[in-house]
Amino acid sequence: MRVTFYEDRNFQGRHYDCTGDCGDFSSYMSRCHSCRVHSGCWMMYDQPNYMGNQYFFRRGDYDDCMSMFSMSNCIRSCRMISMYRGSYRMRIYDKDNFGGQMYEMMGDCDNIMDRYRMSHCMSCHVMDGHWLFYDQAHYRGRMWYFGPGEYRNFNNMGGMKFMSMRRIMNSWY
Repeated sequence: MRVTFYEDRNFQGRHYDCTGDCGDFSSYMSRCHSCRVHSGCWMMYDQPNYMGNQYFFRRGDYDDCMSMFSMSNCIRSCRMISMYRGSYRMRIYDKDNFGGQMYEMMGDCDNIMDRYRMSHCMSCHVMDGHWLFYDQAHYRGRMWYFGPGEYRNFNNMGGMKFMSMRRIMNSWY
């Protein structure tokens, strides 16, 4: 997996080749406004140390990240998402700490209100696979990455209320 980051738009300025997680670009370049994802899937963050807003990137050229994703700040850190070969499974809950209504999912859901009659998702347990959660239906709005694990309280994430979920598929790599 490899991505090249560029200081300026249109792949100009100093660049940095990255093959793994990087918590802070400042030692390599002062800013990052464009990138070329040669292989793999990546989560990019607009703050150092994997903080701030998250943006999902897969193989391709991104000549102006700020305009393409309506970013208020340039990319400051990145995390590689490892390829997964297996089934996808998670449980979503409409209340914190795995409370309230629970539904088990094994595939994408473009609108939890339509499918499950849930107004939003406030906690989840990802048993298998890598998932992207969106704060709006139909895979729109702010997104967050979730790998296997327990996520008891989305209020700790700035009060995000997720409305749609999508699996990160091997075909995206």
